[in-house]
Amino acid sequence: MKWNSAAAVFGLVAPTHALLRFGCSQLTIQRLDPLVTPGQNPSPHLHQIIGGNSFNVSMDFPSHDLVKLSTCTTCQFTEDLSNYWTAVLFFRARNGTFKRVPQLAQAGMEGTKGGMVVYYMSDALFDTAQRSSVTAFKPGFRMLVGEASYKDREQARDFRQLTYTCMENQASRSPETVGFPKTPCKLGIMANHRFPTCWDGVNLDSPNHRDHVAYPETGTFESGGKCPSTHPVKIPQILLETVWDTSQFNRKEDWPEDGSQPFVWSNGDSKGFGNHADYVFGWKDNALQKAMDAHTYVSAPMLRTQSISEQNKCTVRNMVNENFDGWLKELPGGNPIF
Repeated sequence: MKWNSAAAVFGLVAPTHALLRFGCSQLTIQRLDPLVTPGQNPSPHLHQIIGGNSFNVSMDFPSHDLVKLSTCTTCQFTEDLSNYWTAVLFFRARNGTFKRVPQLAQAGMEGTKGGMVVYYMSDALFDTAQRSSVTAFKPGFRMLVGEASYKDREQARDFRQLTYTCMENQASRSPETVGFPKTPCKLGIMANHRFPTCWDGVNLDSPNHRDHVAYPETGTFESGGKCPSTHPVKIPQILLETVWDTSQFNRKEDWPEDGSQPFVWSNGDSKGFGNHADYVFGWKDNALQKAMDAHTYVSAPMLRTQSISEQNKCTVRNMVNENFDGWLKELPGGNPIF
């Protein structure tokens, strides 16, 4: 199945929908997960994190208020002190060793240290009247999309639009696949994480970090799908794009002898169906709601922007003492391949 995304339309047609699109450099890469395994140091697998520098081993709200505790953010808009994170991509060589795949900045964001591109959409695609309205997330809101343990396509159907793009160049946005691309990608592999867009209107979180949010009854946010009665509040569509620079690993003689693709997530997933991402809301005051209500396209004049060099300066201390660079005999944490 093929989906159209905000990214697929960006730059190819006249603006017909409202969205924020901005870059966030890498805050840190550590084996921590304050959402799924709070307080556990180290957590089971490695993550790459962007956003506010109050990221920590535990981030329980209200004791951990990202807005109050963060002094900087790696994101372009300084009002966004949220944290976003995904697993880390590794290359598995024919001899069984592993090497972390670096991240690549998108066109127009050159100089960004790692990180991702973030989208917040307030309108369905091609809703030229911009009749849609969304309710911005509240302090303490958090959610998870995807399941790290999923091993096949049938399981992955639980989540819509967690996909990959095999990029020939910076303009590549299609086709999208649910599993890892099976052939070498000239530029790299883009991982696309689209979060649910309907909220129950009550709970800021749930035990599995998923039940308080839902997808539209039919279709997608982009197609204007209606929220189910159990989750009636329409929230912004968050899309994360991470470009993994796989170009240095394209020599077929380095790939497995059986011709299978050689990339694995840091949790051990070699098929790509365990794709997942985490989000902890941390926008200042009502800045996000103002931006969504303005129905602007890409830019947001009501928000303060910072330079890429300023984004790159924002970091956090290393809380896990382990090496994950160079050639490794096993994935960090010793996660088995599945």
